[in-house]
Amino acid sequence: MQFYDDISIGDMRHSDGYTVSKSEIVTFGEKYDPQPFHTDEDAAEDSVFGGLVASGWQTAAICMRLHVESSEEMATLAGVGVDNLRWRLPLRPGDTLRLRTEIIDKRRSESDPSRGFVTTRHEGLNQGDELVISYEATAMVRREADE
Repeated sequence: MQFYDDISIGDMRHSDGYTVSKSEIVTFGEKYDPQPFHTDEDAAEDSVFGGLVASGWQTAAICMRLHVESSEEMATLAGVGVDNLRWRLPLRPGDTLRLRTEIIDKRRSESDPSRGFVTTRHEGLNQGDELVISYEATAMVRREADE
């Protein structure tokens, strides 16, 4: 288990890739973001994207999965927030997304010495190493009990 005190600013992690399918994009779009460029190939052709693209929220959800799968078992208690979320390029059917994560800040809790806050920068890259999504996330992480 990786506790707050085990984490250092500058630590980096890289995930495996996840390839998104056309059917996943359409299903997610129909359920959560029913805009035509996520749900209808013909309508998407006439959009600013020129074809079907994943919802940015689906892209973020894939990044969350990749983050969890690539993290050591961190003693995370809860997510606190996300800042500076930017969708840089669309995620298209057949694209493979991977996540690069860097610890950029940490601070001890002022109200509870059993925890601290860790901020990470996440960058989702496609198969061509192009930046698709970026954001910073802060999590509350348990400190190891003093013995």
